Amino acid sequence: MAEVLQRKLQSEVEKYQAVQKDLSKCLSARQKLEAQVTENTIVKEELDLLESTNSVFKLIGPVLVRQDLEEAKSTVAKRLEYINGEIKRYEGQMKELEKKSEQQRATLAKLQQDFQKAQGKTPIKV
Repeated sequence: MAEVLQRKLQSEVEKYQAVQKDLSKCLSARQKLEAQVTENTIVKEELDLLESTNSVFKLIGPVLVRQDLEEAKSTVAKRLEYINGEIKRYEGQMKELEKKSEQQRATLAKLQQDFQKAQGKTPIKV
């Protein structure tokens, strides 16, 4: 009986670790998106300072190409909108993963208590 519980406990630990790994990946991706938001916000602020007579250039490969100011503002605004949408999506994913993590933690605590009972020991609170 204890052997079966031990295998099940190991399986649940692996599931918990997988959820934690996914959560870590989501957090990392979200942080990268936050950096992109900051960068694009700065670009937007700089573009807002320009007048229509100023020249704007876009780097395409090794070449600077002239771009219309309104087009540049529109591109940056769309990019910010997209990135903010992605951040919200990752936040939703993170909430789901945190919920799964809590459920796994509760399952692990229960299995650990059952395992310790099967070994004839008093359970340790987790």
